[in-house]
Amino acid sequence: MRLFRIVQDRKRAKDLSGTGAFRWGGRWNSKGTYMLYCSENSSLALLEKLVHFDQGEMPPRLYVVELELSDKAPLYTLPENQYHKAWMKLSLLENQTQGDQWMREAQYPGVRVRSAVNIAEYNCLLNPLYPGFHGLVSIISVKEIVVDQRLL
Repeated sequence: MRLFRIVQDRKRAKDLSGTGAFRWGGRWNSKGTYMLYCSENSSLALLEKLVHFDQGEMPPRLYVVELELSDKAPLYTLPENQYHKAWMKLSLLENQTQGDQWMREAQYPGVRVRSAVNIAEYNCLLNPLYPGFHGLVSIISVKEIVVDQRLL
């Protein structure tokens, strides 16, 4: 399965540790939980990144990282009836608690969840602490992308 991430620095492109999520937390994890946020296509990955920037804060460069997740890696897809009714709300404690639990239990190398930016598509929350994770995930390519200014 191909997955995509957007990073601000070419050096970070090779970092699959989930340290950014660990430091700052996110929709599906609290600070202190390692998680690697990915999307199932590059355009969703870009939208997911852009929603975090104000117009004046856009970094000078962005890179799209294409990953390959082994077909041997079992993914869990969150069933529709298990989303909290307000799951799209930022910093929802229930989302973070659920994501922290997924990472802690490490039953799956990744969990597929709907995107709050485009609910018709999915993000994948990878667990870098899953046993054998680095044997299941590989970097296919890293390419600099130019952001169309109309998106800002």
